[in-house]
Amino acid sequence: MIILEPSIFSFLNELKSNNNRDWFNANKKIYKEVDLKIKSFGLQLSNELNKHDIIESHKVFRIYRDVRFSKNKTPYKTNFGISFKRKKPDLRGGYYFHLDPDKSFIAAGFWNPNKEDLNRLRQEFVVDADEFKTIIKSKSINSVWGDIRGDRLKSAPRGFSRNEKNIDLIQMKQYIFIKELKSKDLFSDGLHTQISNNFITIRPFFNYMSEILTTDLNGVSII
Repeated sequence: MIILEPSIFSFLNELKSNNNRDWFNANKKIYKEVDLKIKSFGLQLSNELNKHDIIESHKVFRIYRDVRFSKNKTPYKTNFGISFKRKKPDLRGGYYFHLDPDKSFIAAGFWNPNKEDLNRLRQEFVVDADEFKTIIKSKSINSVWGDIRGDRLKSAPRGFSRNEKNIDLIQMKQYIFIKELKSKDLFSDGLHTQISNNFITIRPFFNYMSEILTTDLNGVSII
């Protein structure tokens, strides 16, 4: 069993105070040990999720920042992130685990849906959003995750009226649930199980979204 250790936060805190290549290269051995631990935990969590879902792939994000078009030229991230993609085309949505000394959290949903998927969801919300609203406001989801979040347009998207009944949903560009993790739980031997159990509660949301995104407005499969 892979258990995360406080030394991961020690490394990230030191990196935050010394975010430069000289310090990083001098501590490359420590980074590789931490990176291996994160990757091993990611695999363990992926295996746990596969007990109740089908994970197509998971990815540990690189610590190196792309600074080409950023005003912030610090070369390294001071957190670790792992994403988990569900098996397409029939299973939609994804999971995410974020490890940061300042704020660690898990998330589930749709971070960057493509134009076609967004349009399909918006079409559905024009016709009927009652089931969607019931799901995202359900006690089983809200008691764990709170309200749905995500960036939204300031006005109606092209092709949709601003007077639509469900314009608040139609304006959304992301559909995300986020749950902050307590520091005391991060280094326990049951963390991967705790995260997996939290993700199970989001399944009605994923089931609904997957059904909409794999059918047309008449309910006919498009996959």
